[in-house]
Parts: sequence; C-alpha cells; structure tokens
Amino acid sequence: MVVPLAPKASTEDVLAFAKAVVLHMARTIPSRFVAKTGARNRVGRIFVDYIRNAEGATTACAFSARARPGMGVSMPLGWDEIQSLKGGAQWNIATAREYLSFRKVDPWEGYWRERQVVSSAVKRLQAARGPAP
Repeated sequence: MVVPLAPKASTEDVLAFAKAVVLHMARTIPSRFVAKTGARNRVGRIFVDYIRNAEGATTACAFSARARPGMGVSMPLGWDEIQSLKGGAQWNIATAREYLSFRKVDPWEGYWRERQVVSSAVKRLQAARGPAP
C-alpha cells in the first residue's frame, strides 16, 4: 500500500503510525493479519510490512518482477479492484503486460496531487482503539 503524505511528520512518527495500524489490523482481524515478522508467524495470514517506512528501507516498486520463482509482479491497483484480487502472484512477467494493456484508468491518477497528514489518521486510529485502560 502506498499512501502519499505531506512531508510534515518525522520518519519516526510515520513508522510508529504504520506499526500502530498493523497492530490494529492484527487485533481486529487476527484470522487475516499478523503483526509479527517471520514466515512461520504468517502462515495463512498477511503481514503488512510497516518496517518499509523506516529510513533507508527499500521495497519493490510498482511493476517490478520479484526475484523468487512463484512471486508475482508488483501491480498498482485501485481500491475497487482489491475484492477481485486472487493473491500476490496474480500477475507474472507473462501476464502483466496483457493486464495493463486493457486498463482504462491509471491507479496512480491523482497520486501526486494528494497530500495527507498522519496526524488526522492517528486521531482516527486512536478513536477506533477506544480509551486507554
């Protein structure tokens, strides 16, 4: 997931927020999401890698083929396409070009104009968690 942010929060604040989101997802839907790294911890579940928000961290960019066999091509999607997604390897180097040639809407459209701030999302996340014990 890529979220365009206005450059107002520090790297540490963005990483802390991303971690809080992952922890919230794992608590809310533990059958689908896990907050602990490691392949054994995520069998049948998804680990959203918040650590990619750390300074100097890297990730696969959109449209890039993964290095390991069986891994898919990183494909940008619109929110309305998530429900039809079959898995992380839905597209590969043989099928990605065909899929892209039939696209009518660019999922990156508007990305560079959008500037969100983490502070409003932090407030919504805190409200979802409820009051601290």
